[in-house]
This record gives sequence, C-alpha cells and structure tokens, in this order.
Amino acid sequence: MNENEIELTTYDRLLRAWENSMELVRDYEMYSKRIEDEKIKQVFKDFAQDEGMHASKLRDILLDYKKQ
Repeated sequence: MNENEIELTTYDRLLRAWENSMELVRDYEMYSKRIEDEKIKQVFKDFAQDEGMHASKLRDILLDYKKQ
C-alpha cells in the first residue's frame, strides 16, 4: 500500500454503511410525508421500514465487531 493512501477498515465500512442506511430511513420518511399520492406514499413508508431493519442489523454487526 502507498504511504499516502488511507486504508479503510472493516469497522470503517460497517460504520459508513450504517450511517448511510440511517440517512435513507430519514429520507424515505420525509418523502412519504411530502407526497400526496397514497400509493407512492406507501412505497416510501415501506422503504423506510425496510431500510430501518437494514440499519438495525448493521448496528448490531457494528457493535459485535467492535467487541472483537
């Protein structure tokens, strides 16, 4: 590895994935509140819920990984 490169660890990648997932939850929730079309509103609500499960799983993995 080049001495000027920054190495991302597994922990760094997990943390970034978790943060991105949390941001998507917030975005989808916001979209669902600003859209009048009920069908599309429900799609975004469902996406927020699904992404929330992803964020929760990533958080659990992140905490377990940190204990190692």
